[in-house]
Amino acid sequence: MGNALTVSLNLGSALWTASAVNMSHLFKMNLGNILLLEGIAVILANALLLRQFDWHRMLGNLIFMIPFSYLVSGLAHVLTVFHIQQLSVVPAVILDIVGVMMIGCGISIYQRINLILHPNDDLMQILRFRFLHGNAVLASLTAFLTPILIILICVLIQHQIWAVNIGTVVALLFQGTFIALSDRFVFKKLKHQRL
Repeated sequence: MGNALTVSLNLGSALWTASAVNMSHLFKMNLGNILLLEGIAVILANALLLRQFDWHRMLGNLIFMIPFSYLVSGLAHVLTVFHIQQLSVVPAVILDIVGVMMIGCGISIYQRINLILHPNDDLMQILRFRFLHGNAVLASLTAFLTPILIILICVLIQHQIWAVNIGTVVALLFQGTFIALSDRFVFKKLKHQRL
């Protein structure tokens, strides 16, 4: 819901979502299809980082990603029916930031449960615990390098940018913080498992 909210407001989405929105405009494809394809590419990148094809993990990524991709696309479309993109600037920005916070909270919860993850968040978890000593903020910033590069390439080709605004800056600067705070304050007894 948080991702769909930021997409429909068009005041800036989390970076992976923003990169998918820009690619959907570049390739003239449905956002759900782009999110799915982007996720498959990240599944392969994760396997390279882990230096193994963990089929259970990869299948879990795929099981999570398929409904997620189309739910974000579908909910974003449904939210536009309510004309939330026509809100005045201050409530719209607040709502967009709430969407980014919802994303961070959701990531925190399901990363701690660690049954199945979206590949983008699995990437962040791999970076966080395999390479960056558990630092959620640094892992989040490192994981964001790829979608930033995708957005820049799309802008260079199209000379236009979508889904990048104040919400994207908030996500870039504070998504890791929102995740770390949610780790501490949302379902506090829930601990990271199966790392």
